[in-house]
Amino acid sequence: MVTDDTARQPILELRGVGKDFGAIRALHGVDMKIFPGEVVGLMGDNGAGKSTLVKIIAGNFPANHGEIRFEDKKVHFHRPLDAREVGIEVVYQDLALADNLTAAANVFLGRELTWKFGPFSFLDHKAMAARALELFGELRSETRPHHLVKQMSGGQRQAVAIARTRLSNAKLVMMDEPTAAISVRQVEQVLSLIHRLKEQGVAVMLISHRMPDVFAVCDRVVVMRRGEKRADKPVQDTSPEEVTALITGAKEAA
Repeated sequence: MVTDDTARQPILELRGVGKDFGAIRALHGVDMKIFPGEVVGLMGDNGAGKSTLVKIIAGNFPANHGEIRFEDKKVHFHRPLDAREVGIEVVYQDLALADNLTAAANVFLGRELTWKFGPFSFLDHKAMAARALELFGELRSETRPHHLVKQMSGGQRQAVAIARTRLSNAKLVMMDEPTAAISVRQVEQVLSLIHRLKEQGVAVMLISHRMPDVFAVCDRVVVMRRGEKRADKPVQDTSPEEVTALITGAKEAA
């Protein structure tokens, strides 16, 4: 997917974003744009600044320098809820799912639907199951609302976590190593889920060490090294070899 900066408005824009931890500068003046319906791969070695950047966007802690704009409005996130309220969701590597609950219960965890009888409120399991089924259908996942998470494959678990982001109509979903430690078949399922999000106009940031996944599903790849952005290129204009060189420092920038 090719984006035209002059014709389209980015959903997220970072301008000179930096982060200090005491005397340590973890991020140095990062500029970045992500457009609706675009998948951007964020790559870099451990300590490159990827996690810090994601946590700033997700509202885990504020940036010390620069500006964040979401839907062309300057934003300040003081907590993750602030980011979620504007439409930013994060699917962390551990997925934060409750294994003893069903898929539907996990999708609605903390946002349960209820019905009232007099002064009493009851969980509306039927409504939650119906909505969860709709979400899984949109993602073209075989996951079913009544399935227990502990019995699911890695790909199905990702479907539950992604369905949860769709419940809140997320506009940007950041996925942290979603294909780590799962089978080849499950990797294909996860990449298909990312395609579904893209088709629905959702922007996706894929944080990954897996080069084949990034080149299979991403429109652009951003490479971080030592807290700086070293490259931001359409995938068709680069190669796994060049990205590897940028990650390791064999090539300084592109």
